[in-house]
Amino acid sequence: MAEAFRLENLHVHYKTAAGPVKAVNGVSFALEEEQVFALVGESGAGKSTLALAIMGLLPESATVPDGRIIFDGVDLLRASPGYLRSLRGPQMSLILQDARAALNPVQPVGNQLEEVFLAHAGLSRREAHRRALDILWEMGLPEPRRIMDHYPFQLSGGMCQRVLVSIGMALRPRLLIADEPTSGLDVTLQAEILLRLKRLCQEFHASILLITHDLGIVAHMADRLAVMYAGTVVESGPVRTLFREPRHPYTRGLLQSLPRLDDPGKRLQPIQGSPPDMVNLPEQRPFLPRCPKATSRCRSDLRPPLEEIDTDHGVACYNPVLLGSG
Repeated sequence: MAEAFRLENLHVHYKTAAGPVKAVNGVSFALEEEQVFALVGESGAGKSTLALAIMGLLPESATVPDGRIIFDGVDLLRASPGYLRSLRGPQMSLILQDARAALNPVQPVGNQLEEVFLAHAGLSRREAHRRALDILWEMGLPEPRRIMDHYPFQLSGGMCQRVLVSIGMALRPRLLIADEPTSGLDVTLQAEILLRLKRLCQEFHASILLITHDLGIVAHMADRLAVMYAGTVVESGPVRTLFREPRHPYTRGLLQSLPRLDDPGKRLQPIQGSPPDMVNLPEQRPFLPRCPKATSRCRSDLRPPLEEIDTDHGVACYNPVLLGSG
């Protein structure tokens, strides 16, 4: 398959009174067309910062010391603001996790959806209204004509989330970034929204960058997976490979801390310790204080690079988990 976009050695820092917060530290990966690529990790791992960087929506406090974001052969970090605006909506779109916060509270949701077509597709108000109704219907919202006149506070969390997905998918973008798209919803609504999201993207031949901390969603949705810790990717590869044979101790720890329906007697093994201070990151690997497999090399050498340990399976670790040991 052709490549949809690519990150190369991306670094993102935030200016604070305590010093620069090193949110993203040398992340590289590529996303293919019609692929669902998942990013997982604890809160503060840098996942949402990556999404904002790709969309060109980083706050003024952010700096990008190094890296490239390649989309259609163009480095988006060096593109003009006008070019980035032309991409948002028709070519790439972002779905945020808090739908009520993302939607305008003083406008009916129908107006907000119609505005996408008016601003980017050049449609008439009547045609934009028709297209808005169609996509709300595709997302499974009951009585879309009535919902169009409602304000976000008049809708349930699940309805607001489906409206936000509708806005994100309205112009059939080639790249959809979904940042915790079902956060806070019950499992039934989660499954329904994820199914519709995947079905719509398959129909439009789009790619999805799925940002989540829920490995159950990853198993259901994604083709490939990258595990982030302290702003770096510590392991990446096909979802089935990482679930069956995790090689990085952090990935293995994430999987061992999850309950499983097929093994109700399994004893959960939480990861001890806490994530590092992102202002004072050590030169060694940041997972070192929490790692049960650390060696003297881990304590003396600089951070290990992400290297292919098996076919299409990259790990950043000096002492990876042995195959068959988990």
